[in-house]
Amino acid sequence: MPKSNNWTKEETIIAFNIYCKIPFKSSSKSNPIIIKYANIIGRSPSALNMKIGNFGRLDPALRKQGIVGLGNGSKMDEKVWNEFNGNWEKLAYYSEQLIAEFQHKNVEDQIDSEFSEFNIGLEKESLVRQRVNQSFFRSTILASYNLKCCVTGLSVSDFSVASHIIPWKTDVKNRLNPHNGLCLNSIHDRAFDKGFITVTPDYKIKVSKYFDGFENDNSVSDLFLKYDNKSIILPDRFLPSKDFLDWHYNNIFKK
Repeated sequence: MPKSNNWTKEETIIAFNIYCKIPFKSSSKSNPIIIKYANIIGRSPSALNMKIGNFGRLDPALRKQGIVGLGNGSKMDEKVWNEFNGNWEKLAYYSEQLIAEFQHKNVEDQIDSEFSEFNIGLEKESLVRQRVNQSFFRSTILASYNLKCCVTGLSVSDFSVASHIIPWKTDVKNRLNPHNGLCLNSIHDRAFDKGFITVTPDYKIKVSKYFDGFENDNSVSDLFLKYDNKSIILPDRFLPSKDFLDWHYNNIFKK
């Protein structure tokens, strides 16, 4: 029996998951990620790519850049957008559960174990949820920045980190909020985490006075000093929250 043209809510939620995890400008029917998930849900790559475009028309961040997405969409698209945009905890785990169910797998089979370290003694369900959620957060942040470090522009994915502005352990509510993330390379992620650099609410890089006296150190100059007061590379979506950046400046940054 042929598949209905009408998308189910479950299929639409998975499409929103993919919308978050793929650079919008890279979405096409020939994109391997689109092809992969289209096969999982039993839709054509063209249909899934169109659904991604439908979500694009609902995204105010894209509209501000003059990117309007597709002109038409369904009420189901709007319903899923309104339910899950901002409810990142629910979207991350539930959508990954649905992806697993479509493949007749368990959600833990979706986990890439490289993404994080976890506390010993957690119950299995909590551990799996945490891993799934952090995997989703990483994918969303890297896609928003087109896989480029927002400080250096480095686009080698093995060195890319989805860095929390307010640390994971500090703010439970915003752990998965993509407005609480920056794409950084592993060195600058460490420096940001320890407060040696920060990003101001006007999206300027600020280097700590800790490096005063290192002006003649070429490595320090190349890695840090030359970026002082430079603007970060902004994401296509999920602009970092100015409130979160202000918090980092006041609580983490070594002035």
